[in-house]
Amino acid sequence: MSSHATRYACLPEMEDLEIILAYRERRHSTCFRLLHDRYAARIFSKALTMLRDETQAQDATQEIFTKIFLNLGKFAGTAKFSTWVYSVTYNFCIDKIRKEKRSRELFADELENLPDRAAEEDHAGELANLQVSELRNVLAKLPDADRTLLLLKYKDGVKIKDIALMVSKNESAIKMQLKRAKEKAKRIYGEQYNSSTT
Repeated sequence: MSSHATRYACLPEMEDLEIILAYRERRHSTCFRLLHDRYAARIFSKALTMLRDETQAQDATQEIFTKIFLNLGKFAGTAKFSTWVYSVTYNFCIDKIRKEKRSRELFADELENLPDRAAEEDHAGELANLQVSELRNVLAKLPDADRTLLLLKYKDGVKIKDIALMVSKNESAIKMQLKRAKEKAKRIYGEQYNSSTT
């Protein structure tokens, strides 16, 4: 295939940004289909984690991809495409949860004091040592925002600066929210399994 042809073609081995640039130039459905195939399962998994309903998660996945499709031209490339997709997914699900529960903001404004160094570097060792069934039970009892934040950080490995970007908070607020979420999880575990939380 010539270099001119590959400029407009979308191939499975291409990076996300290459596919996006090719899509912008040609608007070929193959390009968007490649992105869909790469991210559909991840988006569904994240939506299911947050919404906790398979039908809602399936519907959300379709709606999220519609939003991504309509806003693909706005993707600036300053962050990874995967981070941008997480952001769209997270914000869509949070909006849906807020509307259904008519609750206050799930991410409340945090204290401005930075957590201490030990708290920042705490990798939730206690949580990591829980059995899978125990961990699921503990996470199920957490508020939606706390559960999602813990899964983003420790299951998906999303960096704090990227989480902050996704939820429009500063990094210190995310660190404090993580610290509090872990404390809640440890307390719930202690209450449910009669284990010391210290």
